[in-house]
Amino acid sequence: MNQRLVVAGLRALLPVTVAAFVVAIGVHAVQAARPPHLVAALLCVGYLLWILAESRITVRNPSEASAENGTLLPYALSRAGVGVSAALWPLRWEVLAAWMAVPIALFAGAVALRLVAIRTLGRFYSHHVVRYSDHTIVSTGPYRFVRHPAYTGMLLANAGFVAYFVNPLSVLLLVVLCAVVIWRIGVEERVLLGVPGYRDYSSGRARLLPGVW
Repeated sequence: MNQRLVVAGLRALLPVTVAAFVVAIGVHAVQAARPPHLVAALLCVGYLLWILAESRITVRNPSEASAENGTLLPYALSRAGVGVSAALWPLRWEVLAAWMAVPIALFAGAVALRLVAIRTLGRFYSHHVVRYSDHTIVSTGPYRFVRHPAYTGMLLANAGFVAYFVNPLSVLLLVVLCAVVIWRIGVEERVLLGVPGYRDYSSGRARLLPGVW
């Protein structure tokens, strides 16, 4: 797919997603006297801030030609779909329960992991699949343990978010998102194998979760 068309699609999707979260925040905020809705509003604010923190990367054209193979828009759409479908679905909880601390902590910790992974990779990080002419292997921070910690953080954060707002549509879209990420990782790794040292770096390191995959 043409790189400019992909970027144009991302730039169109971003304000729609932001607007959907603003609506969700409003819906839960007007019911904030009920603690589960107050927590829901705060989680939606956290998700929105996460979107905005990555927005410059999302709409940025890579400085070198993308090796993207049609995965980026499905990835962006499934990510947006998971968050929006969870946030806008009627909340089923009437009272807070102790178990709710688990998805909240998972969401917060996983977003932090993703942002640290992005910062660690620095200028080599892109939402596009790109191999830079001076590409080098980064093996510090969370990259010491897994090859794609930014994806790990993103998936775990969405899993935590969905677990709090759980509904059939958001669970289905989370499964779709996992499938798209597996597809993207396959595309990325075929490109990264051309980076000197990547084959050695990848040996013995899981892609997403140590001991799992």
